[in-house]
Amino acid sequence: MDFAFEMIKAVLFGVVEGISEWLPISSTGHMMLLNQFLPLNVSPEFYATFLVVIQLGAILAVLLLFFHKLNPFSPCKTPQEKKQTWGIWAKVVVGSIPAAVVGFALDDFFETHIANSDFGYIVVSTALIVYGVIFIVMEAINRKRIAAATQGNDRAYAGKHARPAAGNQIQGKGQASPSEDASEAIAKVTTFEELSFARAFGVGMFQALAIVPGTSRSGSIIIGSMLLGCSRTIATEFAFFLAIPIMAGWSLIKFIKHGFAYTGLEWAVLGVGLVVAFLVSVLAIKFLVGYVKKNDFTAFGVYRIIVAVVVLVIFGVVV
Repeated sequence: MDFAFEMIKAVLFGVVEGISEWLPISSTGHMMLLNQFLPLNVSPEFYATFLVVIQLGAILAVLLLFFHKLNPFSPCKTPQEKKQTWGIWAKVVVGSIPAAVVGFALDDFFETHIANSDFGYIVVSTALIVYGVIFIVMEAINRKRIAAATQGNDRAYAGKHARPAAGNQIQGKGQASPSEDASEAIAKVTTFEELSFARAFGVGMFQALAIVPGTSRSGSIIIGSMLLGCSRTIATEFAFFLAIPIMAGWSLIKFIKHGFAYTGLEWAVLGVGLVVAFLVSVLAIKFLVGYVKKNDFTAFGVYRIIVAVVVLVIFGVVV
């Protein structure tokens, strides 16, 4: 009975991870909050590893959906397309450097003093509110800029807006469809070819902020990318791609740090969580790719604030 209940909890953690890893609402923060209400019956060492390694399931969804775009060896690609694919990977590596440095330096501190602490919910809630406000303010400003840029059906905008955006395809070998991303009207970067290495590194600096639980790795990347001139589509896809080396490396570090000496129950929890996270992530990624072409991120900002307030009220009463 206890085993079955832990499997049910593992499924719930997988669902939360699969949804929140890609939406800019903080996967680690949501799982920490879930663990406050429905704690896993595992060791602290396994829990610290689980919060990171479960995200590998979500990463596999990216590799599946964007396999053709990220595969530089595809026989279906021209030499120029293969060169562009290698360019994407090079920018992913550059963008991963800041987070790798910060992760090595501060991971122990945040694991000890935040993730496994009784006041972790305060840190998560604060981060949810701060970045929620940033999303709301940023998108309010962007809406005014987009309206000004598109007023009068500006011909320059129309030509740019109709241009196929690199990265709209997640369906394998198909061609990218015309973009509907309104943010391209004000963006300096609407394709990965236009994304410079300097901008990629700058985005990586924002990704490093995600070491604070509740920040959201994808959320910090999206905010940083858009502030540095990227369209919503490029910002979102770059968040997907940057997750691959960071989460793979971070998972390896957790295993090296805590080892593999876990119970059968703990390995089962991890396995179930990974599978469910993968399946849910496939749906979440498809949703977000379509969503950002017709909507901004204001709704996610509002959601973050509402969740944070509810958590503070509930735990404030409980504590």
